[in-house]
Amino acid sequence: MYDIICVGGGAAGLTAALYALRAGKTVLVLEKNSFGGQVAFSPKIENWPGTKEMSGLEFADALTEQVLAKGAELELENVVKIEKGENFRVRTEEGGAYESRAVIISAGVKHRTLGLPGEDELIGNGISFCAVCDGAFYAGQDVALVGGGNSALQEAVLLAETSKSVTILQDLDFLTGEKTLADRLAAMANVKIICGVKVTGYATENGELTGVLVRTKDGKDHRVDCSGVFLAVGLIPENGVFADVVELDGQGYIAADETCETGLPGLFVAGDCRAKRIRQITTASADGAVSALAAIRYIDNVK
Repeated sequence: MYDIICVGGGAAGLTAALYALRAGKTVLVLEKNSFGGQVAFSPKIENWPGTKEMSGLEFADALTEQVLAKGAELELENVVKIEKGENFRVRTEEGGAYESRAVIISAGVKHRTLGLPGEDELIGNGISFCAVCDGAFYAGQDVALVGGGNSALQEAVLLAETSKSVTILQDLDFLTGEKTLADRLAAMANVKIICGVKVTGYATENGELTGVLVRTKDGKDHRVDCSGVFLAVGLIPENGVFADVVELDGQGYIAADETCETGLPGLFVAGDCRAKRIRQITTASADGAVSALAAIRYIDNVK
């Protein structure tokens, strides 16, 4: 029996664990992929207060080590169900069944894909999501990047440092990322920015990706030759397995306000999987603190 189980080991879940541990509570953090969450794949973090610059992996490692030093238990398991009786029971795909007095859902989000034919088969074999992870595989080659937000532009900057060329494909008529990033990319000789086009498919030869098919607004089809495609078209909350215990909004996010409280006593939510306007490392960590303090109050009041 634990006091609190955090479902998800990103910035929100680990911050929640830290606050709970400092209050003398026992904490189990369950994470299905890697501790640190999506931030671990960010090439550079420049918006964490008090730190001029660091990589996402540095941040993730430091936070993980911090909660471990405080006594947290961390397990790499995929949560598939949360049950509520006198206490909570959290079940995992690996067969685990863990009990706790309170649960904080901090499941985060996953990468959105384009849903095109053959896409699933190409992921990891021509299609990637992380320049830090896979950019080196395309050093000296032509790559395409789909997306125009901050994350996409940051990925493009990193890819441009090692790739022969980077073609940015954006469905809107303009890039939505920060102007400083857009201007930096526009000044790079090996970067081409194409706006107002929709990706319609992937070109392959013998199972290998060789290009991206795009269509302009006037209906003309074109092909962009490349060896690799990086998708940066948004994120999807991973809340489907919790739909029987929490309310989800129309986009699949958990419907909870800044208190991080759900409609079920003892069940809280933190981070990017919560319905909110701003999703940053700072807001995820803030949710972690708020949800942990709320869970602590709940446990103490029940006792």
